[in-house]
Amino acid sequence: MLETRLGVRHEDKSLIITAGDVEIAQYVYHPDAPDAEAPKPYLHPIRSLTGAPMSVYRPWDHRWHKGLQMTWAHLSGQNFWGGPTFSVEKDYHWLDNLGHINHIDFTDVSGDGEQVAIDETLHWVTAAGEHWITEQRRQVVHGADADRGIWALDFTTQLRNVRGATLDFGSPTTHGRPAAGYAGFFWRGPRSWTQGTIIGAGGQGGEEMMGAEAAWLALAGRHDEIDGGGTVLAIAGRSSASVPIKWFVRREPFAVISPSPAFDEEIALAGGDTLELAHRYVFIDHVCERAELDDLGAEFAL
Repeated sequence: MLETRLGVRHEDKSLIITAGDVEIAQYVYHPDAPDAEAPKPYLHPIRSLTGAPMSVYRPWDHRWHKGLQMTWAHLSGQNFWGGPTFSVEKDYHWLDNLGHINHIDFTDVSGDGEQVAIDETLHWVTAAGEHWITEQRRQVVHGADADRGIWALDFTTQLRNVRGATLDFGSPTTHGRPAAGYAGFFWRGPRSWTQGTIIGAGGQGGEEMMGAEAAWLALAGRHDEIDGGGTVLAIAGRSSASVPIKWFVRREPFAVISPSPAFDEEIALAGGDTLELAHRYVFIDHVCERAELDDLGAEFAL
């Protein structure tokens, strides 16, 4: 029987989250990354309870993709995503607009065996050094179950506009690129999960999940080097904005999931106001079929 008691420890500029003897996630809060990648905290590596890989770091095609991270490509002209910025006139092109999301401090890092809780303050700072957002982030790892091979991550955030003017949260799709509505909490899967299976709530699935609304979405893939595969189940959760959460998901040319709060409609956040988001990801140590995901989607609903 696997030991699934959850713990956390500090290591250099990161937190290591463990389930028994397995390091299931590393949260890097002071990343060593060039400005071109819009440095920000991220979770990588992410592993199943048996240690199988469930994320990728700095892939050759998009060096700014790092495991699971909170990010935003179009924010009032600033790019907190990394890489080039999209416009209809110039397609993707490099601009001097790459911001940082800076860790300020932890207000809580604790574990009691059943869960690990991480509460953190961050500042979103523009390329020009202007502080636009104060973020209060909470991450809770819980639900480790060796019999079912699962563990869960709850991610909640409060993004307070301290710019002194309205902030417009968008995506490449709101700026003219179809089916590119990525924004917010973004997961990049292992390269071997390319051409994996996409399954969504309510009998939905496949490529039509791009831009769709659904309570949950899952992507299942198979591992290289080791036998078997895994599944990532993402719960859309909640947004305080009137704009609905829609899924950005791809199985080709690589595996990605983002419950996008601004897929094809911008969020205008007035000065002093706060955007609140809540999502949940469940990491499963085998390839799931729809029936199991229907049950897990209901069990882990937010």
